[in-house]
Amino acid sequence: MVLRMRPLVLALLGLAVFPLSSSRADAAEADEAAATVLAEQFVTAKGYAADALETPQAVEVVRTPEAAATVVGDLLRGRPGLAVHADGAWGQNPVLRGLKKESVVVMVDGLRVNSAQPQGAIASFADLGLLDRVEVVKGPGSVLYGSGALGGVVNLMTPDARFSATSRTGGRIGLAASSVDRGLAGAVLLTHSDPGHALVLGIAGREVGDYRSPDGREANTGYESDSLLAKYRHRLSDDVSLRLNLQRHTDHDVWYPGSARSGAGIPAPLGVATIHSPEQRRELYELGIDAALGPGQLAAEVYHQEVFRQIRAYASRLGRDYVRNDVTFSTDGARAKYLLPLGETQMLTVGAETWRMTGDPARYIDNNAPFFNNNQRNDPFVDGRIESSGLFVQDEIALGATRVVAGARYDRVTGDAKRKGAGPAAQTSGLDNADGNLSWSLGAIHPLTAATSVYASVGRAYRAADMRERFEDSARGDGYYHVGNPQLAPEVSTSFEVGLKGRERALSYQLAAFHTRVDDYIAGRITGARHPGTGLPLKRTENLDHVTIYGVEGGASVPLAAWVVDAGFTWLRGTNHQDDEPLYQMPAPELTLGIGQPAERGFYWRAQLRAVAAQNRIAKKFSNGTEDRTPGFVTADGEFGWHFGALGAFDAATLGVKLTNLADKRYHEHLTDGVSGRELAAAGRGVALSLSGRF
Repeated sequence: MVLRMRPLVLALLGLAVFPLSSSRADAAEADEAAATVLAEQFVTAKGYAADALETPQAVEVVRTPEAAATVVGDLLRGRPGLAVHADGAWGQNPVLRGLKKESVVVMVDGLRVNSAQPQGAIASFADLGLLDRVEVVKGPGSVLYGSGALGGVVNLMTPDARFSATSRTGGRIGLAASSVDRGLAGAVLLTHSDPGHALVLGIAGREVGDYRSPDGREANTGYESDSLLAKYRHRLSDDVSLRLNLQRHTDHDVWYPGSARSGAGIPAPLGVATIHSPEQRRELYELGIDAALGPGQLAAEVYHQEVFRQIRAYASRLGRDYVRNDVTFSTDGARAKYLLPLGETQMLTVGAETWRMTGDPARYIDNNAPFFNNNQRNDPFVDGRIESSGLFVQDEIALGATRVVAGARYDRVTGDAKRKGAGPAAQTSGLDNADGNLSWSLGAIHPLTAATSVYASVGRAYRAADMRERFEDSARGDGYYHVGNPQLAPEVSTSFEVGLKGRERALSYQLAAFHTRVDDYIAGRITGARHPGTGLPLKRTENLDHVTIYGVEGGASVPLAAWVVDAGFTWLRGTNHQDDEPLYQMPAPELTLGIGQPAERGFYWRAQLRAVAAQNRIAKKFSNGTEDRTPGFVTADGEFGWHFGALGAFDAATLGVKLTNLADKRYHEHLTDGVSGRELAAAGRGVALSLSGRF
């Protein structure tokens, strides 16, 4: 059953369940304790809870608002080493140290979200109102997470179902409304726990209208979404527990305005063609076990995950879709990990992982000019599949005050399809391919003082080609006809990083410098030729010789009397050595400066400036002149509100106001899709109101 509820309805549902809170004081105490632990612990980098100051890698923990009319990409923009590649309000892909969505593993609760999609953001298949936090690991992560983790890992984490010594029931509710997109959002989470059972139930929804930029309302930037979450944990004995994780997220009426194209390859009677998705959804079914096994701890899970998408091409002059494509990317997987402490100074991790992803898109196209009504079957590929199996080991050992973390992994990845392309050019042989990939990492971190640590790390990661890069021959929303290559070699990266990080009471800081070389970089190269059937310019997927990316990033938060001053910066350089030019689509250098007055109770406020430099380093040969220079810009944002104590049915509540783009600056990020010179402008001045509470 598809859930489509206005967020206001969700709020009323939340208010109706407040009387269920049987132990408000205990629940508040548990929430406060959990928040304190999570502020110091980081799970994704090592695969188990560890202090960030003991992790020889740059990491970010982003706390998510309990209800906000925004997507994950908005939370990451402006943070050190992070950027966003955007196509509209929904389609915002994380970019880590200049490496885009293909080279970043996006996970939900530690399970990778597999979907081969040229349009849209994998990280947007989750509602912020149901998330607890987002953990970001910057740099190679293939030892623990396999293919694709060259740039790093983004882990979207929902609240855990946790046992408690006594019976506790509680939850949280959040509501938000924003002016710039006339958006509404709501989320409700209920929790119950006792010594043998733990339950988390969540429901969230949002309606986002077309946002306003300084140019006016930007058409086709709105959407609707709804989410369901159910997590249950059952204790079989003191040493063994079972867990169940069920998730469903659905988006409605999502458009990709940056795909809008006319002219070459698009017959004049069609006008402007734009890609959109009437419905898309992600479903997850996970069953896991946690058990004390000998001196160590075993965690294992099996899961099934589906990402379904309706992909349409809308013709403005026809007033209807002329391409209709439905596809489900299904992934069945299993993962097991055994943590073995060896004395008080060593933690050994051994594990295995396997998954199988399948996709079989069904596409129909109207190509009989001038009527465009023949509904011709034209599948880009048939019965595509990618399988991956790997073994990994990681060892953390304390050598005096120095912690050393070393790991290695071997994966075998295979790909095949029944058919590639359609029509006379269809290919049915030579589609299978297999490769073995070795990943490794070595890092050390040493405390210089009680509050400051220095670290260094080196690692190797890889990325096997995705399903569309291997098998798809078709026109896409970027205005090109793409030709896949089933025999692509995997990308292999070698990265080195040195850094400094520290924390002392309210003071925290981090600084990192890194260098990454990616061999056999996979990219769609503009060939200069045109497809004989459509007239579209051709992009052929191929391996480049190698590219390099290096940079410096850092951030700090410093108390100054009752205020807190914070700053962050990113500086990157990328080079395509095959074409001897700057690497295509690199984020521009940027700096953020903030000042505010936090408060656990009472009034709080914060103001921020974000300055982004002009990006004049652009690819000319590789992009065939389609990458534009981007002017620099400065935006100003602010927020203020009041943290209440106990208020009515709430144990704690917050009323907040967020102000964005105060100067109504007209700009766009360098990584914004759109016709060259006419990229979509970012949202203008806006005000968002939010109300959240815990009970």
